[in-house]
Order: sequence, then C-alpha cells, then structure tokens
Amino acid sequence: MSELRVAVVGAGLMGADHVIRIEERIIGAHVSAIVEPDEGRAKSAMATAPNATWFPNVEAAIEAKAMDAVLIATPGQFHEPVLVPALAAGLPILCEKPLTPDAASSLRMVEAEVATGKQLVQIGFMRRFDAGYENLRNLIAGKKQGELLGLHCAHRNPAVPDTYHNDMLIFDSVVHEIDAVRFLTDSPIKSVQVRHMKRNTLNPEKLNDPILVLLETESGVLASVEMNVSVQFGYQVKTEAVFEKGIAEIGRTAGMTTFFDGQIATEEHMSFKTRFAAAYDTQIQRWVNATKVGKIDGPSAWDGYLAAAAVEAGLTALHTGERVATEYAAKPAFYA
Repeated sequence: MSELRVAVVGAGLMGADHVIRIEERIIGAHVSAIVEPDEGRAKSAMATAPNATWFPNVEAAIEAKAMDAVLIATPGQFHEPVLVPALAAGLPILCEKPLTPDAASSLRMVEAEVATGKQLVQIGFMRRFDAGYENLRNLIAGKKQGELLGLHCAHRNPAVPDTYHNDMLIFDSVVHEIDAVRFLTDSPIKSVQVRHMKRNTLNPEKLNDPILVLLETESGVLASVEMNVSVQFGYQVKTEAVFEKGIAEIGRTAGMTTFFDGQIATEEHMSFKTRFAAAYDTQIQRWVNATKVGKIDGPSAWDGYLAAAAVEAGLTALHTGERVATEYAAKPAFYA
C-alpha cells in the first residue's frame, strides 16, 4: 500500500484540523473521503483536500470503497453509529475520545471489535504522544527519583462556548486526565471524588467551575486535578509529579518571555490545537504507519472503555460530592 486512503468522519473543528494535518504534514496518507451530513461544512473542509469525495454518511463511503481507514472526529454521542459499520467492514479506525459517552456502549464496541478477531480501533488520547508526558512516564517507570507518590494536574481553558455545560467538565475535559493519569502510572483509576472551588462568577449560570477532582489509582497514587474552563488568560495543561526523591514538572509554557516597561510577560497557548499540535501530528503519523502493517500504535478500545467507566464514576461524584468507586468489566484476553 503506497498511500493510506483516510476517510475523515466529521468536518467540524477537530475534523477539519485533522484534514489539514493529513494533507500537509503526514507522510504516507491522504484524505480520500469526508463524511459529513452538512454539505457546506464538508466542502469547506475539502478546500484543503482536493482529492477527497464528500459522503453524507459512513455507509455510503463504505459502499463506494472510498477508504482504507477511518478517522472519527464527530462528537462522542455519534461515535457508535460510525464504529459499528466501520468495524463490520474490517476497517482500521482512529476514534477521537471518547470511544463512546458511557461505559455500556463502550463495552459494546469492545465486544464488537473482539468479534472481528483483530484490533482495529485506536483511541485519540493524544497526550500519550506528547513529549512531556512520554518523558514523565519513563521517569516514573525508571524509578530514578524513587517511587511516585502523587500527581498535581491543572487543565485550564481560556473560555468555553455557550453549549458547554457542567457535566462536560468530566466527560469532555477531565476525561483527558483520567487517561493521562492511568498512562503515567500504568494503573487503572480506582475512585473519583469531586469538590467545587469558589464559583467563577464570569461563568454562564449553568456552569459551576472550577472544580477539584481527586483520582485514586489502584496502585495507590493520588492525583489532584484542577479543572478550570474559564480561566480567561490562556490554554494551559500542566502536571507536577511528587517522588520520594524530588519533583518533576511538565507543561510549562514554552512561549517567548518579554521584559518590558517594568513588566515580565510570557506568552501562553490559547488553544489545545497549538498546545498539543506536535502530539496530534505524532499520533496520526504513528497510526498511519501502524495501520499499514495491520496494527494499532496507541490506546486501544479497551483503554477507551476504562476511561468511560471512570468518567461515569466522575459524573456521579460531580453530582453527589461523594467518593465514588469505579466499576470495570473483566478484561478480555483479546487485549492481554
């Protein structure tokens, strides 16, 4: 296979960004199809993918044999209707997080993949491909600074759209920390607890943030997460690791620092698209490379299910204020 033909499903903010990425920065692949019910949105994305064909739904694209692989970039509630026919067609899939919005449907997708007899689904938890996260994971595993005792995480957005609501703090935002903490510690999330900080009065009435989330892993590591989606100044994702012998930190701003007019100022990212641009590029390139040899190279559908189960515990914790234990199904031998 010379070039992987990729169908991008969903031509919104994330999908359109992936179209540009594949066409301009990824080696060995091109966008052959854009699957999007909104024709105007699809044609806008196709401006950067001149060889792509528009399809209103994934079934039409599959019937036309328009692709070798599928990248799903729709909102999470629309993932299952794309995953089911794509899996039935035996197509390799990169699915943006979440796998699906809840544990039950995620488990159905796991079972559907197991039934194919081959790992076809990779989940788009792109932080696993960020150099800082990879370096910190290696430091933790190597035990150069002794055992990892705890993590302090901060996930801050400058603002969110009016469509963003309180539950999205967990299932759209903290879900990244849920996977990242498990990735760093190589241990599932055992329990979730949520407390509210003093409410930001600049938020819309339906949004009560910032929140503090306490994630406990089965290995005994506690991770505190400040989730703050209206911090106003920029987009910031940082993690501090506390070891027996010292501290490590990732995510410090890498922008220019200016010293002028009696002030010191450092530039900060304003969007996840720039903060994790290199991670997205690496993720897609490695997925393309792995797909060509019949493999995945990143988080699996089972990882997606584990995140969905922990998100459910997080939502219950958000609503009740209680510490909520996570519940997982038994891991299929397929993912051993």
